Amino acid sequence: MGTDVGGTFTDLVVLQDGRAPRLYKSPTTPHDRSEGVITALRLAAESYGRELPSFCADIVYFAHGTTAATNALIERKGAPTALLTTRGFTDTMLIQRSMTSWVGMGAATGHYSWRRNPGQIVPRSRIAAITERVDASGAEVVALDEEEVRATLRLLREDGVEALAVSFLWSFVNGDHEAAVARIVREEWPEAYLTLSHEVAPVIGEYERSATTVVNSYLGPVIRDYVANLEDRLRSSGFAGDFSIMDSGGGVMRAQDAARRSASMLTSGPAGGVLASTALSRRLGHPHVITSDMGGTSFDVGLIIDGEPVVERVSEVGDLHLALPRIKVTAIGAGGGSIAGVDESGVLVVGPESAGSVPGPACYARGGDRPTVTDADVVLGVIDPTRFLGGRMPLDRSQAEKAIREHVADPLGLTVEEAAAGIKRVADNQMADLLRKVTVEQGHDPRDFTVYAYGGAGPTHAYAYTEAAGIATLVVPPTSTVHSAYGTVTSDRYRAVQTTEVHRTPPGATDPAAHLDAARIGETLNELAARCREDLDGDPRIRLSRIAYLKFRRQSHELPIAVPEGEVTTSVLRGLISEFRMVYERIYGAGTALLGAGVEIHTLRVEGRVGVTEVSEGGYPGTPDAAAAWLCERDVHFPGTGRLPTGVYRGEDLGAGASLRGPAILEFAGTTVVVGPSQSLVVDRHSNLVIDCKGDA
Repeated sequence: MGTDVGGTFTDLVVLQDGRAPRLYKSPTTPHDRSEGVITALRLAAESYGRELPSFCADIVYFAHGTTAATNALIERKGAPTALLTTRGFTDTMLIQRSMTSWVGMGAATGHYSWRRNPGQIVPRSRIAAITERVDASGAEVVALDEEEVRATLRLLREDGVEALAVSFLWSFVNGDHEAAVARIVREEWPEAYLTLSHEVAPVIGEYERSATTVVNSYLGPVIRDYVANLEDRLRSSGFAGDFSIMDSGGGVMRAQDAARRSASMLTSGPAGGVLASTALSRRLGHPHVITSDMGGTSFDVGLIIDGEPVVERVSEVGDLHLALPRIKVTAIGAGGGSIAGVDESGVLVVGPESAGSVPGPACYARGGDRPTVTDADVVLGVIDPTRFLGGRMPLDRSQAEKAIREHVADPLGLTVEEAAAGIKRVADNQMADLLRKVTVEQGHDPRDFTVYAYGGAGPTHAYAYTEAAGIATLVVPPTSTVHSAYGTVTSDRYRAVQTTEVHRTPPGATDPAAHLDAARIGETLNELAARCREDLDGDPRIRLSRIAYLKFRRQSHELPIAVPEGEVTTSVLRGLISEFRMVYERIYGAGTALLGAGVEIHTLRVEGRVGVTEVSEGGYPGTPDAAAAWLCERDVHFPGTGRLPTGVYRGEDLGAGASLRGPAILEFAGTTVVVGPSQSLVVDRHSNLVIDCKGDA
């Protein structure tokens, strides 16, 4: 069983041998997200005709993805945290490489008046200077003052601190001083949550390493309590199986490891969808894929290049840069619950503010009175208010019309339908812009990609943003409505370890690889592989991959290059450098590689994976005869075209081989799939909905 807690809905998927996955959605409960999970479990139990305790007792494996870590960081609701750092470097977290005013601002960087200083998660008063120092080679220069550490701990404890982060200069080369602090903490303050930088982020870059350490401690108690609460609810409901949590780096980790590696849970939920899409892309033979997840709160986009998800080594979260590789997901505030309005200059804007699940869009009739994208879909006839969530949650069209009239139509002098069409068009174009942005920035043409759409609202809007981005093919998987939850339960157990170790070639070398220490690089990779095996309990099924991060000398940004299996030789390194130059020029243009500058390798990384779920899924029911799935015909407003008679089909009844032309709407229990007026759809043998977005041209 897999679950994913989003901002609006909590998704759940059940896998059984020989059967098609069964999908469930329930509203997220922000006050206690475990309640939404139990509600989804209860829905599943009822659909099987079972009582919750006996149903939960049959669950052998439970995987969970959540935005709990991201929410706690962005909302600044972590534990009171203190940072112990090398004397003379207490301003590292405040300076942030002079990026404090700009981090997270994106294109706004050019507008000086838009600068703002982010709120610090560790105030200056809780950043403690500790007398100690090792140099870049790891040699001790100044001994650790242990009495000073003990005195500092007593002061911080009196100040109400609950979590400690320790980040000393060059500790990733020699972590003895940090280890000594850990011993003292165990003696003086055993209940304090503790993170050591050389354990959580053993890489060069004092700011990024310190930020990662601080965030891990800041989130640790929150995640510990969150996971413990959820596990208690599950166990008390009868669950006795294995429990895993989604790691944003590329798989799942054991629940008991989540608190220790809390920073790894940032973007936990969206990572599941990208991993599920990666497996699907290999099955369908799509090497380049844009994953698009539109839920109630955000629109999350990831890239799959040559069958592998794009991973970023340093990620930007909550005004900080973290040295934790994670699946790269770019998000904007464009979801079904994104609020529309007219700004002070009279322009229609959509998002980033969301109505969430409470109170939700106006059509939910739960107290929300501001118009959202979902309200626009209801007014335009895209969503049938009587069949939302399979009829379990009927919507109020009159409330949607009222909200759009008051906040958009009247201020702009439009009809309600025109205003709803405007809301939809703005949202769709924002999402299309993001598809273009994430591909072009990586040196790719978006037209070379296939779009995978999922999330509660993704299949509803994908026909429009895919076509607007100039992309020909759109795929909606059969698990689309709970695709991220499906990714959590089908992902491998995952562990990644890395280290900083500088290797460089001299400028002007005719054979740069000959100047690199191949034996040392191989030895380091073997050491990292041994740590990976240990962290994954020595499982004989482990699959290892090795990565070296290369850059030209004096450059800041690195590119990951896969290291082939086997002994690392000078010949292997020649291949790495050749591939690095090829990738570099693909991104930055032909002839841009600085061939005479020399090459540097600063980071070596090993990833380990072990399969967890071994379920043979059965086929989906349905008929190849689209006419047998026919429900009705209704008028639907398509922006730019107007109202058109549109065939409506029961989505679950369409099976492999079915085909139809747009305009058409497929209604599923958890989502609505739209086929545009000039588009066509076929259902492939895996029950994926494949939409041709090229149109009649």
